[in-house]
Amino acid sequence: MKEIKVLGTGCPNCKATAKLIEETAAEKGIAITLEKVEDIAAIMGYGVMSTPGVVVDGNVVHAGGIPAKEAINAWLEGHDAGSDCSGNGASTSSGCCG
Repeated sequence: MKEIKVLGTGCPNCKATAKLIEETAAEKGIAITLEKVEDIAAIMGYGVMSTPGVVVDGNVVHAGGIPAKEAINAWLEGHDAGSDCSGNGASTSSGCCG
């Protein structure tokens, strides 16, 4: 079972990200636990400065903007979906680098 955390203060993008992850996991038949982390100190503890952030099995995979469904599929399947601006293995699908 994948442990996924959506980091954010509860903004519409954070809610949309959580919903998209839930829907994608359900479509693929992959069991997940989804936790929403809204505490600013906890979010910053992951080194995420732009929300929503996504943590999969303890690793930050995304920061800033709603992730692409293709990236979510890769996370759920255990594949590397690229790296973000900070080089921490997060997805660039949100356009945070551009």
